[in-house]
Amino acid sequence: MRAVVLNEVPSMPAVTEAETPRPRAGELLVKVAASSVNGFDLSVAGGHLQGMMEHRFPLVVGMDFAGTVEALGEGAEGFTVGEAVFGVALKPYVGAGTLAEYVTVPAGHGVAPIPAGLDVRVAGALGLAGTAALNSVDAAAVARGETVLVSGATGGVGALAVQLAATRGARVIATARPGRESEFVTGLTSSGVEAVDFTGDLEAHVTALAPNGLDVVVHLAGNGTRLAGLVRTGGRIASTLGLTSDAVEADVTVHPIMADPSPRTLSALAGQAASGALRVPIAATYTLEEAPEAFTAFRGGTLGKIAVSVA
Repeated sequence: MRAVVLNEVPSMPAVTEAETPRPRAGELLVKVAASSVNGFDLSVAGGHLQGMMEHRFPLVVGMDFAGTVEALGEGAEGFTVGEAVFGVALKPYVGAGTLAEYVTVPAGHGVAPIPAGLDVRVAGALGLAGTAALNSVDAAAVARGETVLVSGATGGVGALAVQLAATRGARVIATARPGRESEFVTGLTSSGVEAVDFTGDLEAHVTALAPNGLDVVVHLAGNGTRLAGLVRTGGRIASTLGLTSDAVEADVTVHPIMADPSPRTLSALAGQAASGALRVPIAATYTLEEAPEAFTAFRGGTLGKIAVSVA
């Protein structure tokens, strides 16, 4: 099969031939139609996860997938051959990724059916970012009438977190540079997202908008310790960047987030995306052969997601 491969880290990925995986007991073999690039993939290519996770070379990168079930491993249940599925490939090691024509995934976790009305390209960009966003909003228990700051709002996770918080009736403040970035975040929902320039005096800008303090911070970028100072006493922070309560002096609750793409979470996201309640903003789509260019584009900064079309 064709796949996006690293033969060592750090290095830039290359498209080459790789061995087609076979499903083990309890696994599905998925013929991949669409995927996307995530920050995790750049971390792998940059060698930043060495010593943290086992790396198996040649290493196929990629976490998100959408496609059809090609075959079932022994004992795999809940799916049928030919069924459209999407999700996040979870393995105890790095190397059997989704930027390839085929991938194996556990049938019981990290995969869910693609509902009618959800485009496969959108499904292929939804899994990891959507899970991180929903897990963050859920952990922080965002509620109607609360004021929520999404720090890192222009990325894939942030753009979805803005929408999920707004859907729950929260007032959302989103970090963005003036101009194109601000237009992007304020256009994510119809409920009046407010943009603040993180390149200036962020504390002053936020305090002017929320003089009594923020109820919640979704911490996807920036200095979490500084952001904690903007949260009211008893407020909450959901952080995907490893922030812990030990690093925060303020009287706030910190929820470290590790994305958990359970079937329930994936199905909830897919349902909202299929209904139009949640929009996955895709900035650009690359073919599998162009995947190295997608990595370069992601590294340069993008608004929303970068998708990869495999089929």
